[in-house]
Amino acid sequence: MIELKSPREISKMREAGRIVALALAEVEKHLRPGVATEDLDHLVRDFVKSRNGTLLFYNYHGFPANTCISINEEVVHGIPSSSRTLEDGDILSIDVGVGFDGFCGDSARTFAVGEISDEARDLLGVCENSLQQGIEQSRPGNRVSDISRAIQEYAEGEGYSVVKKFVGHGIGRKMHEPPQVPNYVDKGVLREDPILKEGIVLAIEPMVNVGSEDVETLSDNWTVVTLDRRLSAHFEHTVAVTADGPQILTLP
Repeated sequence: MIELKSPREISKMREAGRIVALALAEVEKHLRPGVATEDLDHLVRDFVKSRNGTLLFYNYHGFPANTCISINEEVVHGIPSSSRTLEDGDILSIDVGVGFDGFCGDSARTFAVGEISDEARDLLGVCENSLQQGIEQSRPGNRVSDISRAIQEYAEGEGYSVVKKFVGHGIGRKMHEPPQVPNYVDKGVLREDPILKEGIVLAIEPMVNVGSEDVETLSDNWTVVTLDRRLSAHFEHTVAVTADGPQILTLP
């Protein structure tokens, strides 16, 4: 069942989302070659706790870190490590979920580390723009499939592929709530295609690949990589459907 949020509840979610956005901004300040991904994870942990937030990913189904940090061909769910350090030219996706005052915020960004290739720069632009295309469809009277179609058509129209194994989701008092928000439309994928109503809040999160859409999970049982080992990017915002149009709740 899809839970509609009141204006007061959306306001609370905006506070959770603001902590997420500020944590990602802190990460950006520290991105440079030689930094260990575990150090970035601890940076987010300490920042979120200083704002009285709760780290939603820690021990979620056994996940061993506070954030998901994925580099280059890693799509999602990368595990931060003291031995994994950033290199010039990497692209780094960091996904942060925060609980605050009973509500959740969830956002991801893919960053450039130093000087990145033209291919990587184009990928980041297309993935972020595909997210914006999906957000624009998050209006009362549209359907979830309008979001999905907008993301897919934009990304594929630019010559990239969208990951189909993982999807966005509703969000509120829990990090994952109905409905699912796929980044593509295909026969049978949306067994239910709910109409968007004022008060629905969604975590929209396209994952876009340079090469094939196909992915696999590594032996750590978490890290998802592209099957062809080409680059992948991930952008996500928590978005409220309102009478005045979509409102992004994960902004600083």
